[in-house]
Amino acid sequence: MSDRKKPVLIILHQERSTPGRVGQLLMQKHFPLDIRRPALGDGLPETLENHSGAVVFGGPMSANDNEDYVRREINWLDVPLKENRPFLGICLGAQMLARQLGAKVYGNHDGSVEIGWYPIEATNNGRMLMKWPSMVYQFHREGFELPHGAELLARGDLYPNQAYRYGKRAYGVQFHAELTRMMMQSWVVRGASRFTLPKAQPGSAHLEGRMLHDRALKAWLDNFLDIVFDEAG
Repeated sequence: MSDRKKPVLIILHQERSTPGRVGQLLMQKHFPLDIRRPALGDGLPETLENHSGAVVFGGPMSANDNEDYVRREINWLDVPLKENRPFLGICLGAQMLARQLGAKVYGNHDGSVEIGWYPIEATNNGRMLMKWPSMVYQFHREGFELPHGAELLARGDLYPNQAYRYGKRAYGVQFHAELTRMMMQSWVVRGASRFTLPKAQPGSAHLEGRMLHDRALKAWLDNFLDIVFDEAG
């Protein structure tokens, strides 16, 4: 039955965005992809009964923005939560899930960002779930409060809440494991203006860090997707 799984709903936020390695790994696991871009007018399903779950990716906008599509997307997250369907929010997606659950999304008071490679540490709950990488790739200037009732799975220094689980099937991660080499090179070029922000790393450190840390991050992502979409299909 592995070739008859229901598609995973993929929610992207820019015209040129791709699901990167998340998409590649899901397809290797025999999940078709249903790609939607709400920011460009795509609708979202009223139910996930025809999907194996959903992944909401990052983007340059904020979960605090007042654009209609941002509000609608945050409100829509009630669908996977109520239906107890597998859900993964990445960066902006994790922040949107936090907003849906009543938590705040914020930037650090000193303006510090995480743009580059930064260490994380799994909590006891995180270690019971799986093995976590020690260094992860980040590209954000806002973080989130841990939603009430959520389990913290991994923490960081500049932004303490790095990964969490709400209920049994909803996950949010602040960092980016989905970037292919081509995606990272594009981000380094297009995001260069942000490398002067407090605590940001220069572009060369992004690519050098990839050589050192990406293999472990990719292995984590492969295993993590198995956990998120366990028994889905």
